[in-house]
Amino acid sequence: MKQTHVFGETIFALSSGRLPSGVAVVRISGPQTRFVIETICGNLPEARYAALRTFKDTQASAIDRGLVLFFPAPHSFTGEDCGEFHLHGGKAVVDAMLSALYAFEDCRMAEAGEFTRRAFANGKFDLTVAEGLADLIAAETDSQRRLALQISSGAQAQLYASWRTELIRARALIEAELDFADEADVPGSVSDQVWHSMRDLAERIRKHVADGKRGVIIRDGFRVVIVGAPNAGKSSLLNALAGSDVAIVSDEPGTTRDLIEIKLDLAGLPVLVTDTAGLRETEGKVEKIGIGRALERASSADLVLALIDLSDPIAPALNDIETGAMLKVGTKSDLAPAPAAADYDLTISTRSGTGLADLLKVLAYRAELAAGNLSDPLPTRRRHLELLVETSNEVDTAIQEVRAPLEVRAEFLRRASHSLGRITGDVDVEDILDVVFSQFCIGK
Repeated sequence: MKQTHVFGETIFALSSGRLPSGVAVVRISGPQTRFVIETICGNLPEARYAALRTFKDTQASAIDRGLVLFFPAPHSFTGEDCGEFHLHGGKAVVDAMLSALYAFEDCRMAEAGEFTRRAFANGKFDLTVAEGLADLIAAETDSQRRLALQISSGAQAQLYASWRTELIRARALIEAELDFADEADVPGSVSDQVWHSMRDLAERIRKHVADGKRGVIIRDGFRVVIVGAPNAGKSSLLNALAGSDVAIVSDEPGTTRDLIEIKLDLAGLPVLVTDTAGLRETEGKVEKIGIGRALERASSADLVLALIDLSDPIAPALNDIETGAMLKVGTKSDLAPAPAAADYDLTISTRSGTGLADLLKVLAYRAELAAGNLSDPLPTRRRHLELLVETSNEVDTAIQEVRAPLEVRAEFLRRASHSLGRITGDVDVEDILDVVFSQFCIGK
């Protein structure tokens, strides 16, 4: 257990969100917590039990009447003495409480993520759990909530810790052979014990990295891009999916010049649908930029919807789009005779609503298929994926350098464990802490 780090200042903040509200929670953490609670409430309540008190400022003027809780160190969220004031959620009430807290020496408003950062510094959890908490707060769909809850529970941290233990054991065996090669109880060949297990570990890490695409889809969204010739019904479809006029619809070709994106919640998964500029030959400089952006976004999409106007079937120029998943969608089915079933994956009409329910079902199915199940912890952040790739590369180098001295091959394994430790925050992560904790809201 990491030793509790003592911070000089006591921090406080509104932790319960936007005002006004029925109840507001003001959180406090640090060495002055006991004194502050005793001064404002008259005495210190029993640890971890809510007590009804009248809150008073340093001039003994009543602020409000509500509940107070005290969590003594180290058994608190931050590992320090912590407290919570539950008061009425009026702006004037909360402002009066915050002003009262400001009056105490060495007490200040917390910065974004500072409570969680102190918890990390005091060994309450590692960086992956902290990032899971940030994702849990930001979760907008059920799948995001479930994945963030899994990560914040420590499942990802336990997986990476077990891999790091394997690397440390492998290095220990190598060093034992180097230092005690003549001893009877030291294995005679590390190649059989170490390199076989390291090949297995590298393969598991590579599979985990490949699964990371599923984690990114759940966290950031399944990306669907609508492409087609001008007036193929792209903006009309986006508006129909959004349920409002988010894009301009006009008979004039080239109306859409920039990317317009909406977010849908389908089967508990975030689905990002992007409308793009019509694909055609043009001399307009601005429209060319829009078409270039359309092709670029389509090339990186998880699914492309290629729209073709059934009443004037002009196939979009899709030769420059490199994507593995595309649906051919016939539009304006109310204005044209039914096409052959083999010609299109789906036909729709945004005017009559025909086919839109089927399209949403297909999008939900594709998103679920891409996301897979959530039984295993998944890497969800770019820094996780980059460090995991570094780890597997170092292990692969150690395995492949068969002619190198054992000391050199052991060094590659040490570098692999170092990269893995940077994910959880066990080693050398000062350069990323500000980035990680700035993603939190004030009061967390």
